[in-house]
Amino acid sequence: MKPRRTNLAIKSDEPDSLYDRDFAAWSSRTAALLRHRRFDEVDFDHLAEEVEDLGKRDLKELHSRVQVLLAHLLKWRYQRARRSRSWRSTIVAQRLEIEALLAQSSSLRPKIATGLARNYAGAVRRAAADTGLPAEHFPEACPFKTQQILNHDFLPDA
Repeated sequence: MKPRRTNLAIKSDEPDSLYDRDFAAWSSRTAALLRHRRFDEVDFDHLAEEVEDLGKRDLKELHSRVQVLLAHLLKWRYQRARRSRSWRSTIVAQRLEIEALLAQSSSLRPKIATGLARNYAGAVRRAAADTGLPAEHFPEACPFKTQQILNHDFLPDA
């Protein structure tokens, strides 16, 4: 028996499924199927995978933004003579984006502290590359508390 096709979706058990051919069309049709409560036609395996990936994507974005923010806070502290509007702008932008992520997904907030050591290590590598300073020039452990990292008024002094 040939897999059933509808005007809205193609089931995932087909060898050449819509999911594999055109993700945008698949997601649009899947949303339409859900809105019309046509659950028997929904590609639940791929849908579950995509929903799970949404949370992973947000967590990855949070870690990336924290790492960029930490690198700029380090640059601000350890290269006082080179401070610029661009650095300040990046600090502001990263904090705003982190704030927006946390407003949308407050369960990510504790992930800042749990990922701090890993993100700080990445930030040191970034700051060293950007400044030309050796990585050993920066503290071994993150010198900033989570509250300071997220505080829009905080800028570290040397």
